[in-house]
Amino acid sequence: MKKRVLSILALSAITSIYAQEKDSANQKNISEVVITGQYMQQSINKSIYKVEVIDAEMIKNMAVTTAAEVLNQNLNIQIAPDAGDGSSRANIMGLGYEYTKILIDNIPVVTDRGSGNQMDLSKLNVNNIERIEVVKGAMGVEYGSNAVTGVINIITKKNYSKKVNVNLSLQEETVGKDYDWFKKGNGRHIQSLNLGYKINPNWTVTADINHNDFQGYKGKLKGYKHFSEGNDGLRGYEWLPKDLLITNAAVRYAKNNTSLFYKVNFLRENINSRNKVVQEFPLTGGNRTYVADDTDFFTNRWIHQFNIQTKLGRINYLGDFSYQTQKRENQDYRFDVPNRTEISRAEKNTYYDSKVLYSRGMFSNFLDSEKINFQLGYELDRTSGFATAATLTNNTANVDNINRAIFSYANFISAEWKVSDDLSLRPGYRLALSDRFNSQNNYSLTARYSTSEKSDLRAVFGSSNRFPTYEELYSYTVDSNHDIRGNENLKPETGYSVGLFWDYKTKSTNNWNFDVSVSGMYLDVQDRIQNVIISNSPLRFTYLNINKYNSLIFGGNFSAKKDNFSLNAGVSVMGISQELIAGNVTSPDDYNFYTEANLATTYTLPQTKTLFALYYKYTGVMKQFVQETNADISAPANFILGEMGDFNMLNFTVSQPFFNNHFEVAAGVKNIFDVSSLRNTIIQGDAHNATVGDSNLFYGRSYFVRLNYNF
Repeated sequence: MKKRVLSILALSAITSIYAQEKDSANQKNISEVVITGQYMQQSINKSIYKVEVIDAEMIKNMAVTTAAEVLNQNLNIQIAPDAGDGSSRANIMGLGYEYTKILIDNIPVVTDRGSGNQMDLSKLNVNNIERIEVVKGAMGVEYGSNAVTGVINIITKKNYSKKVNVNLSLQEETVGKDYDWFKKGNGRHIQSLNLGYKINPNWTVTADINHNDFQGYKGKLKGYKHFSEGNDGLRGYEWLPKDLLITNAAVRYAKNNTSLFYKVNFLRENINSRNKVVQEFPLTGGNRTYVADDTDFFTNRWIHQFNIQTKLGRINYLGDFSYQTQKRENQDYRFDVPNRTEISRAEKNTYYDSKVLYSRGMFSNFLDSEKINFQLGYELDRTSGFATAATLTNNTANVDNINRAIFSYANFISAEWKVSDDLSLRPGYRLALSDRFNSQNNYSLTARYSTSEKSDLRAVFGSSNRFPTYEELYSYTVDSNHDIRGNENLKPETGYSVGLFWDYKTKSTNNWNFDVSVSGMYLDVQDRIQNVIISNSPLRFTYLNINKYNSLIFGGNFSAKKDNFSLNAGVSVMGISQELIAGNVTSPDDYNFYTEANLATTYTLPQTKTLFALYYKYTGVMKQFVQETNADISAPANFILGEMGDFNMLNFTVSQPFFNNHFEVAAGVKNIFDVSSLRNTIIQGDAHNATVGDSNLFYGRSYFVRLNYNF
């Protein structure tokens, strides 16, 4: 491991030696703006919050295909992949994906269990993304429930400078060592088309389509064609095949102080699950074949979104409106493996169906003063959800399907006070009302102080609630080996965070730009919901608001830029303290720390415009107390320290433009260190039992080629 880290640092040093040549034609003096947590769009340097920005150029240089791959480079964001359904979700500050709010253009996106959280980031393609904004820490005042660990806001492209814009991209990737062109073959095949037309200075229309065909990864298995008379259990895939189609169409009007934007998004995802068990099947005439009971999974999602920004007199108004639906279905069928044909197929069955009606509005600039500004806002969310009993239990005879609708309404207020030219303060408060839970109160206080022309200091305090999930409220798994029941009397968790951020920017006489930042954050989650043992004999589990959770993060970042060279490096240390309860026994709550580090460097050859990009991330050993497995269920519980190993990720890309940047060819290697699985003695998402095994993280080293055409 040390040799790998030293190799990366040495390679970075060598790259910097060649970074002395200048190409002034490549420079762009574009002021970087952000919208997340702001009253109105403004410069990132003047933002009251610490906002991390990943822009379109960075995403392009990474040669990634989904938002999950982009965010995986970020410190303190762990992307949790699921080899079963191919999903990827973000864990921030050590907590699961249900604690992070995912937005597209400021609007939370519908998921199986609500809107905004538990979002599958692999369903978000990057071809129409303008930038991704990340704010870490509780953001309940601005964005409501489930923003305990932060907000990820994905900003899409809405306007173009040219009259006609056409972008066509084709990307072919290996999946591990597997690749071919056939329909039932191997690899990943990606096609995208983006269109933009500027009708006149006020009207712009855009449309895009992205197709991501992932043919699955066999790993230790042997694919869907495999069968054996002895049924060796090697049929199928470690990572299931998935076909994803995403389309968008939008129209934007902008004139004077008013802009209107409407977008419709459609997503279709098909996943093929192949059964490892192959059975002998008799045919007429004494013949026989071998069949497997396979399942296809289908997801269809629609998002209608309307945004308005205007002035009502001197008052600024920003309004978002959205209607979203998502349906997930499965369909069982019997497959003749040797003959590769279907014998029979059942009807489609809907197992999740969600509908969200959402609106958010903000009014500001009441006093028309540069000294003080108020913001009043409202947010309403009506989420109706359906889940079959089969998704929550393994004993559907005793449990009804779940049909629930939750309506919530919130008002929030904040005031931004420019105390002096150097100091700004923003206190905030939100009152949220719901027909399902008691009223919730969230608070925030943010301060920004310019210590000099080159440096800023930010202090941020915030709170946010996290509502219970379907599983926590309604799950029911009772058989001879299990007794796990949901709890409809759960109350929301509450998270409090405080952060301190210092940024320093300077420009030397020889055109080097240096940025240094240091940060520290603390998170406290109260009324933590956990699945706990309430009886040892007989063994019974349920969900209760009893646990506590705390995390500490200390980090630093350094970046250097000159002409055609850029380097960004960061390191963070995070400690997690949590309390687990099993019967009358409580686990230790000591802090367990682990380290992360990342590095990104790019260099462009001035003569040929060839770009070299390198992205590296190290994730250290993670430890967590878990309950030791004991065959004697009547024995007292014992907590031990589980562990998940460290790993290094390295990606390298080379891209070459042609014909005045209208055509580009890129090639590279992902996961150079060939990471696939890690030894893990922590059960992910449960944290109450120890196990010895492997966690699938990736599918090993892969290679890609991308062709891109711009008109």
